[in-house]
Amino acid sequence: MQFDELDAIRAFCRDLSKGDSRAAELAAARQQMLTKPPGSLGRLEELAIWLARWQGRDRPRLDRVAINVFAGNHGVAARGVSAYPAEVTAQMVANFSAGGAAINQIARLAGADLKVEAIELDRPTRDFVTAAAMDADEFLRAVDIGYRSVPEACDLLVVGEMGIANTTAAAALCAALLGGGAERWTGRGTGVDDEGLARKRRTIEAALEFHRDVIADPLRAAACFGGRELAAIAGSVLAARRRGVAVLLDGFVATAALLPLTRLADDALDHCRAGHVSAE
Repeated sequence: MQFDELDAIRAFCRDLSKGDSRAAELAAARQQMLTKPPGSLGRLEELAIWLARWQGRDRPRLDRVAINVFAGNHGVAARGVSAYPAEVTAQMVANFSAGGAAINQIARLAGADLKVEAIELDRPTRDFVTAAAMDADEFLRAVDIGYRSVPEACDLLVVGEMGIANTTAAAALCAALLGGGAERWTGRGTGVDDEGLARKRRTIEAALEFHRDVIADPLRAAACFGGRELAAIAGSVLAARRRGVAVLLDGFVATAALLPLTRLADDALDHCRAGHVSAE
């Protein structure tokens, strides 16, 4: 296991690679040599420089793109916080494996390698209203799964997730580490009605009160409120940083999963970009 205790993650985040600044400088200089008005390609220019920094070359490439989707089940789903039962997680994983989901088509069109990692779907995390979702060892095992999922040769890593009730876990984690309470962070997720949304918010508020003593510790908060798929995303992003791989994040759950890392190091996500800004 890469991290055998929470302190090992803390130590890792104190000594993060900064990328190749020389490659970034050369990529920026090359922008000025191209036959185009300065800045005319908008964010594409910024993204090219960012990729150059993390790929260590002034002409970045996207020949080897990996998409890693992690799936996990949540004990809190039993409280009716989602429009769908927990069994849907496994059904969606089967759809990914059969090539029937949107991400399969995106991966095919992009020439990317798609890997779906289902993590102990038959053993949901504990209901975080009455207990920590995971203990430290369970959290670290999930982090390790994510860490080991990143290919050695990779130009870009894309991370995503699947897990009924994981927007509840993500909202609880955001509320714990950023404040503002459940109302600020909780959306409809899979499309719950007004009653379901109110129930989801009450569930998160109860969990925040129950775990109020751990909120100051970002990794303990990640274990208490999160899920195995969230922990695996964090592990994969740490591995990408060690290997100098740029990362594209998909949506609210994937970004919430990395919030604890930003509490350990302000620059923890310098090698990451958000693929989109989702409704939640």
